Amino acid sequence: MRRAKLWHSLQTAGYTDIDFVGTQSDGGGCNPGYSYDFDHEGHGGFSATGIAANNQLPPWLSTARPDVVLMHLGTNDMWGGYIPLADKLNAFTKLIGQMRAQNAAMKIIVAQIIPISASACSTCPADVVALNNALPSWASGLGTSQSPIVLADLWTGYDAIADNVDGIHPNDTGFRKMAEAWYPVLAKVLGGSTPPTTTPPTTSPTTAPPAGTCTATYRVASQWADGFQGEVTVSNGSSSVSSGWTATFTFVNGQKVSQAWNATVTQPGATVTARNADWNGRVAAGGTATFGFLASSSGTNTTPATTCVLTTG
Repeated sequence: MRRAKLWHSLQTAGYTDIDFVGTQSDGGGCNPGYSYDFDHEGHGGFSATGIAANNQLPPWLSTARPDVVLMHLGTNDMWGGYIPLADKLNAFTKLIGQMRAQNAAMKIIVAQIIPISASACSTCPADVVALNNALPSWASGLGTSQSPIVLADLWTGYDAIADNVDGIHPNDTGFRKMAEAWYPVLAKVLGGSTPPTTTPPTTSPTTAPPAGTCTATYRVASQWADGFQGEVTVSNGSSSVSSGWTATFTFVNGQKVSQAWNATVTQPGATVTARNADWNGRVAAGGTATFGFLASSSGTNTTPATTCVLTTG
């Protein structure tokens, strides 16, 4: 499901020439309600150390021939706490070498992996944190200008109990969070240019809900020297299903949105207006919808007050 959601976010944002590749296919089995590319290289139950030791990656690479690899590995190396961190990182390093042997200009995105609950594996939470904490320096030491390694933080904001069905495997909320964490990093790796945007709706909502039925929560998901990733969650506090929503906020430090996903975003000046995508305007009573964006900043990044309006009927 996370691949379907990621694919849909890319398509919605204008990345329509992307081809997911791999020797595996889910055949559309996740049935998200929209079309997506079924190909992938996910192998349930495989470990990073096992893939590296058995040289399983090279034939997969030669068949799929990717230009960009998204790598969420390490979960199955956690069980029992008996595999040293150094062995996991050595396995990662070997896999990177095999990727570059197939394509010297391979772009590689490595996940700081999602958490595992202590109820599923008592030693795993601390080992996941240890791996994720080690990855920045590992990636920095191994990345090159021709074949960069960048990290996607799938751990922060992910709840090992609420976002997993069994403390290990994601539920639908977990899949959504994973896709949302992958997207901005992948978009940046794909070229850093702003993808084509769709024209926002020109008609105004015909039915306004009672005041106070919509609330919007703004947060900064990650931040760097000259920019940041933001996220806004729109909550339907009414007793009716919405047919659409609009969120609005005004920056006070000159921040400028460069791209967005899961919403159509416009910013003619300091004020940002986000309208639902064609597939996520329907929000059940008590439900939420979330969109994200990348924006520039010049140091100060004051959190803006955010409001929203629901359309019903």
